[in-house]
Amino acid sequence: VIVTTQFAHHRAHHTIPWHSKTSSNDTALLINEEIRCQKEKGATSNRKQKKNMKVTNTYAYGMFTYVNLAAYTNALPLTKTSSNTDAPFAARVKGAGGGIPVVESGDCRLFDPEEEGKLQGTGQLFDRIHNRHAYQLPVSVSSNIDNNFAVVDVDAVELEDAQHWLEHLDSDLMTGTRTDPPLNFAKPQQPVTATVLGQARIIGEDAPGDIRHIVMKLPPGFHYVEGQSLSVIPPGVDSKSGKKHKPRLYSIASTRYGDLLDGKTVSLCVRRAEYYDPVTNLREEAKKGVCSNFLCDAEAGDQVQVAGPVGKTMRLPHDCNTDVIMVATGTGIAPFRGFLHRLFMEKTVAGHMFDATAWLILGVPVTSGLLYPEEINVMERNAQGKLKVDYAISREMKNAAGGKYYVQDVICENADEVFRRLDDGAHMFFCGLKGMMPGILEALEQVAKDRGIVWEDKLKELKANGQWHVEVY
Repeated sequence: VIVTTQFAHHRAHHTIPWHSKTSSNDTALLINEEIRCQKEKGATSNRKQKKNMKVTNTYAYGMFTYVNLAAYTNALPLTKTSSNTDAPFAARVKGAGGGIPVVESGDCRLFDPEEEGKLQGTGQLFDRIHNRHAYQLPVSVSSNIDNNFAVVDVDAVELEDAQHWLEHLDSDLMTGTRTDPPLNFAKPQQPVTATVLGQARIIGEDAPGDIRHIVMKLPPGFHYVEGQSLSVIPPGVDSKSGKKHKPRLYSIASTRYGDLLDGKTVSLCVRRAEYYDPVTNLREEAKKGVCSNFLCDAEAGDQVQVAGPVGKTMRLPHDCNTDVIMVATGTGIAPFRGFLHRLFMEKTVAGHMFDATAWLILGVPVTSGLLYPEEINVMERNAQGKLKVDYAISREMKNAAGGKYYVQDVICENADEVFRRLDDGAHMFFCGLKGMMPGILEALEQVAKDRGIVWEDKLKELKANGQWHVEVY
């Protein structure tokens, strides 16, 4: 920690140590020390120097404190009364060193990677920096390396900026350990306003129902991670209770960077909730879903009250070598779209380091009801064998018994692979209507029984290991 004492009449400075916690006595000692130095240089009397000196500014930089001491003798006033008077003051401070000690680049006084880092005194660091791409490993090191590798022209390598500015949301970047995700930036009792940027129907006209992809701009500071959810509070009041509508929870269908990759948007995958009379086959407006219809009818510029984010269950494994099995029906694909974009669409370190298998099992009624098929096709190409996709199109495919083909049928047909991956530590995720789980659990129990496994015990093991993730509604 350095104290710089500035004298306007000769524009020289002298540096002496100063502890960050300084008393008035310390200040006097410092002034006396400076006076002594100036006296040795032929300065005037100690009394005059001491009388004309005083502390003019204290600057704090992190854990260090810098104090500028200035003499008024033969100097312009240093009193800062406005921004206009800051300029000459700043120039003079800068000219005298500004109280900031300059550490020459490469002197390794703060940290020596050779001795304290992983190079362990080999002396290779400075050779590498100096020789750049022409650097060659010492013979004693290179002799242990298989030299049958391709030589890459450094100038031909294309570098891309990684999306990394929001990785701190669920990771400690210093230690690399996982942290809790952001939670409850806004609570339902005090929601914040999001703005609809656009929405579109994403299934064919002949597919049953209406499913929309909705993109909204979030207020500053509202951040989330993949697999979380947010609440939407529809406008108006409940016709029965006369109170505000209760919040509806929706799985987030985008990564933390959003579809616009600016970290300021969120995307939802919403099915319009409608009720058709079984006799007349006519839609009854009085029984339609309030929130889903509000979102599906929203236009660009409309404002939406949101709260959250919430959820810790549906999170990608922190280990990039862990397999991920994702089972979804309909709009349950939402969190998995975020997973897949992070791993195979965006330029993230997580995607770059992922060296396992992501397996998506998606159930829909008809082919035209497949959600995000174009995106999935592109991600399959990007994944280079790391993404496996199976569709269960219930009304168009038949299972072994001749019945409709559901996601549990995919699991049964691939039971050996499913259990092998689970035994190797794979995480299995489920998302969709809660009616999907009984059939899946029944199928898994039968598959386990055929292999001499007690499913109840296996399920407890998976849950205890954090390998079992369920989000149904």
